Amino acid sequence: MYMEKLKASRAASAIKKCVTILLGAMFYAAGISLFLNPNDLAPGGVTGIAILINRFLNVETGTLILLLNIPIILLGIWKFGFKFIVSTIYSLCMISFLTNFMERIGALTEDRMLAAIVGAVLVGTGIGIVFKAGSTTGGIDIIIKIIKQKFPHKKTGSLFLIFDSCVIVAAGLVFGTIEASIYASIATVVTMYTMDAVLYGKDGARLIYIISDHADQLTDCLLHEAGVGVTWLYGAGTFQSKEKKIIFCVADKKKSLQVEEIVKEHDPESFMIISNATEIYGEGYKNIFAEKI
Repeated sequence: MYMEKLKASRAASAIKKCVTILLGAMFYAAGISLFLNPNDLAPGGVTGIAILINRFLNVETGTLILLLNIPIILLGIWKFGFKFIVSTIYSLCMISFLTNFMERIGALTEDRMLAAIVGAVLVGTGIGIVFKAGSTTGGIDIIIKIIKQKFPHKKTGSLFLIFDSCVIVAAGLVFGTIEASIYASIATVVTMYTMDAVLYGKDGARLIYIISDHADQLTDCLLHEAGVGVTWLYGAGTFQSKEKKIIFCVADKKKSLQVEEIVKEHDPESFMIISNATEIYGEGYKNIFAEKI
């Protein structure tokens, strides 16, 4: 019975992952086919290179994306093993197929600024969704994943920006206008921020330390009025050499405002430190055992 439940759970998890990756691929392909590609905007990475090559060869952009990714996929298999790359191959095939399919629809707008922004938001959202599913969209994603293993503190979007800059310069040369590079730059930056918002935005919170002579009263208020979990740290001030309880808590952005109001109301003389927390692991946040992209 246990093994059957385990198999069913794994099957459900695999189906959920496939559906999530497909959703991300749809966002990605829509951004490329309906906005960026038809408006001569190469957003960077392998997709941007495919768009540029498409202007010289009579080969569909989606097909070029697949072909250009073959050597990178082989690198991924060597570095991460075939099991990891299976989901990437699936993601890549869906992106390539959907990109070719949606190209038949044509551009939804001829306004290059609007196309750059909307297309970039769709692409960034798609990449973020696929990454959160534990896969990649191929291309530079795999190279960045390798870099992230050595430098985990580096933001994914920032790494993309470095690689994409080279493609942006090439776009200006291929399309013969500085506007192509400018709009491609806008698309790249919007993609970066959108992707980081999808990957890290949920974890955005405030890290709060409160040093107060009324720690017990404040703790009770924070627990019951704000619904914020509290941890006590113990310390002593060097001026009076008096031991104190230090309230330590993490709250989302909305609740952090409520914490501030509670502290101001119950102990305006307290000492409070508030800082940003961008990545949080544990109950209510990310699973510490989940693979970090």
